[in-house]
Amino acid sequence: MQKEYDVIVVGAGPGGSTAARFAAMGGAKTLLIEKRQEIGTHVRCGEGLAKGLLDMAEIPVDRNWIACEVDGARIISPGGMKFEVDEAKAGNETGYVIERDLFDRALAKLAGEAGADIKVKTSALGIWKENGKIVGLHLISNGEKHDVRCKIIIGADGYESQVGRWAGIDTTIADSDIMTCVQYRLTNIQIDSKYTEFYAGSCAPGGYIWVFPKNENTANVGIGLGAHIVKHGGEPKEYLDRWIAKQPGMKNAVQLDMVAGGCSINAPLDSVVCDHVMLVGDAARMIDPMTGGGIAHACMSGMQAGKVAADAIKAKDYSKQFFQTYEKAWRGKIEEKLFRNWMATEKVQKLSDETFDKLIGLLAEVGMENISVFNILKAIKDRYPELVKEFEDLL
Repeated sequence: MQKEYDVIVVGAGPGGSTAARFAAMGGAKTLLIEKRQEIGTHVRCGEGLAKGLLDMAEIPVDRNWIACEVDGARIISPGGMKFEVDEAKAGNETGYVIERDLFDRALAKLAGEAGADIKVKTSALGIWKENGKIVGLHLISNGEKHDVRCKIIIGADGYESQVGRWAGIDTTIADSDIMTCVQYRLTNIQIDSKYTEFYAGSCAPGGYIWVFPKNENTANVGIGLGAHIVKHGGEPKEYLDRWIAKQPGMKNAVQLDMVAGGCSINAPLDSVVCDHVMLVGDAARMIDPMTGGGIAHACMSGMQAGKVAADAIKAKDYSKQFFQTYEKAWRGKIEEKLFRNWMATEKVQKLSDETFDKLIGLLAEVGMENISVFNILKAIKDRYPELVKEFEDLL
C-alpha cells in the first residue's frame, strides 16, 4: 500500500464511492477503503432509489442492479385509506428498487475507473496527528497495520461513523432521533410490484412499515420504530411479525434473510467538517427523517465533497473555512427539507390511528401535484384546520 495520498475516503458505500470518484476525477490522488472483504455486503436498506438521482450524480443505469421498476408509492393508513403518488412526486425512495450489493459495487467500479485506488478488508484505526495537526490515518489491512499520510479525509463510514468522532465533529443525537429497524426479504407473497408501500400508525409507533417489491412475489418488508419508544431489543421484530401475520397476502411467506440496525432521523447537524475532514451521507446524519431514505443524500453529498476535495488539493487549502463550499452545497440542496421533515416527524409520531385515517383519506381525495410536507399541511389546513394547529410553525 502506498504511504501517501491526497484524499482517503473511509467507507465504500454509495457516499464514499461517489466521493472517491469525483475526487479522483478532479485530479486528486485518492484511496477508497472498505472494512469488509466485499463491497456491498450486509446492507441495511430498503433499497429504494429515485431515478433523478442517477442523472444528478452522473450514474449510468445498469439493469443488472435494478431489481424492480415501480410506478409510484402508496401511503396506507391504519383503516386502509390509501394515498397514491407516481414516482416523479414520491421523493427520493421511489422509482427503482435496486440490488444494493450490485449497486454499491458498480459505484466503486466507477471510482476505480476514475483513478481511485481501492482497498477492501482495510479499516481505519484512528486519525494520525502530528503536533495536533491531522496528517493521515492509522489503518489495518489484512491484519497488517499501516500509517498512511493524506491531506483530506472523507468520512463515509455510515451511521456508526468513527471518523467524525475522532476528528472532533459533534455527531451525537438524542434517542428520539434514532430509529430502530428490522427488515426481512420475503418471497412467496402477494404484492403489487408496481408500488412501494408505507404503513403508518399504531402498527409501527414512532415510525412506519415498508414494503419494497423486488419482483412479482418478493419484497423487502421492514419496520422502523422510534428508539425512545422501544422497551427491549426484540420489540421491532415483534411488531413486524404481528403485522405480517395479519396480511392475507403474506400467509405463505418464506423469509430469505433478515437485517437489523439503527438509523438517524435528526435535524441537520451544525457542522459536518473540520480542518482536513469532511463527512458525507449517513456519517453526516443526512438520512431523511420522514422517509428514512439515505442513498440519494449519500450520493449527492459524496459528489459535492469529492469535488471540493479536488479543489482543495489544487488550492493547497484543507481548512474548515475552505470546506464551507461543501457545507453550502449540500445544505442548499437538502437542509431545509431535512429540518422541516424532522419537525414534522416529531409531531406525526403522536398522531392517533383515527387522525391518520382522516389525513390519508383527505390526501387521496384532493390529490397533489408536488408532494412535500409543506404542501400536505396546506391541504390539511383547508379541511381539518384543528389538526394543523400543532404544525403551524411548518407552514
